[in-house]
Amino acid sequence: MKLKNNTVFDCSIIDVSKVHNKAGNITVVENGKNIPFDVKRIYYLYDIPGGEARGGHAHYELEQYVIAASGSFNIMLDDGENRKIVTLNSPNLALHIVPGLWRELDNFSSGSISLVLASHLYDEKDYIREYEQFLKFKK
Repeated sequence: MKLKNNTVFDCSIIDVSKVHNKAGNITVVENGKNIPFDVKRIYYLYDIPGGEARGGHAHYELEQYVIAASGSFNIMLDDGENRKIVTLNSPNLALHIVPGLWRELDNFSSGSISLVLASHLYDEKDYIREYEQFLKFKK
């Protein structure tokens, strides 16, 4: 599978824009304009207790844009050889996570909301949930 060659360096922070006026800010994400895949699923994580982590898996095919809609949190990306930690803390910035990478989210601030735009509908077969299995997949 070609996707396993993706590395943490293939992930990037994308400024999805912010339109500001005296009534407040708006950020728009549109398929085919400022996101490189068609969004098939949207979900968000919130009310995460202090010290807890989320994620802890990889995907064979799924791409994601992860946005800190409120507050801040860290995302650790792992390609089997390299690790990279990204802090998200602005609702106009998205982390584009490519397929084939292990990810863990932690260090959630109080009241934080992690908004995730996903390229596929939920499919349990697309998940790698054991780190040792992920390392075998990457080889």
